[in-house]
Amino acid sequence: MHKKIPTKNIEGQMTPYYPIEMGNGTPCSLKQNQPRTTTVMYICHPDAKHEILSVAEVITCEYEVVILTPLLCSHPKYRFKTSPINDIFCQSLPGSPLRPQSLQKLEHQQETIRAPFKPNKEEERQGVKEKFSTIHKPVTVGSQQHVTVGTTHISKLTDEQLIKEFLTGSYCFHGGVGWWKYEFCYGKYVHQYHEDKDTGRTTLVVGVWKEEQHLEWAKKNTARLYHPPDEGVQTVRMVSHFYGGGDTCELTNKPRQVIVKLKCKESESPHAVTVYMLEPQTCQYILGVESPVICKILDTADENGLLSIPN
Repeated sequence: MHKKIPTKNIEGQMTPYYPIEMGNGTPCSLKQNQPRTTTVMYICHPDAKHEILSVAEVITCEYEVVILTPLLCSHPKYRFKTSPINDIFCQSLPGSPLRPQSLQKLEHQQETIRAPFKPNKEEERQGVKEKFSTIHKPVTVGSQQHVTVGTTHISKLTDEQLIKEFLTGSYCFHGGVGWWKYEFCYGKYVHQYHEDKDTGRTTLVVGVWKEEQHLEWAKKNTARLYHPPDEGVQTVRMVSHFYGGGDTCELTNKPRQVIVKLKCKESESPHAVTVYMLEPQTCQYILGVESPVICKILDTADENGLLSIPN
């Protein structure tokens, strides 16, 4: 008879984990000097580096440690179950134009209307942003020519532009592998959302940035962590930011809140990003954000973990 695999609420879905029980810890004076115990929960995450994501005292002197590891992902029973996303390719018929005539006509009409008016700075900025973020180009699959519409190419942004837009909150990170997806805009908010083809997008506000709330949180918590010194040089490993005042939680009747942990992630793709979320306590979240973009700005962090554009 197969043993049932335990699960934990990760990213809004029950996720399997591999537990290891550890005992014989330091005697606990609050429990008649019984030894402390810990359950270590290993969870599949393909991009993780065997990181301790959270440590929680679930009962007096009894702890839970959540570790993300890619090693479990090779076992089918421990993988995240993701909703399938199917690619859609549009194929033009022989002799037909590459782009729809109605679209070309509409664009021509818009240009005619806009021509007498000079765009304001916000419109110019938006136009530049669209040029960087989206292109429409034909691609060839086999012997057939297909059209991809709205393909995102973050690499069009230079590192300097991307860092500036990230730190001003105008460029946001997206991630998530389960039912819920996540949107993180630095210095603005953390959203949790689900998109349905029939009902549209459902959004929960997990946390909103208010600097004064973060500074209060930073007085009692570590906002900036360092790597061990290397030849006398100390570099920042991670910064943590507090986002509070989210949507009210039905189970606690309190606003949701989230600790955002920003980490460096070396990658062949300079603009890759990994975003994942845990819920160690009801409606209190940890959002992990890892990207090469963060590598370039971690060492600008002040004592409160606040980042700035590097010199």
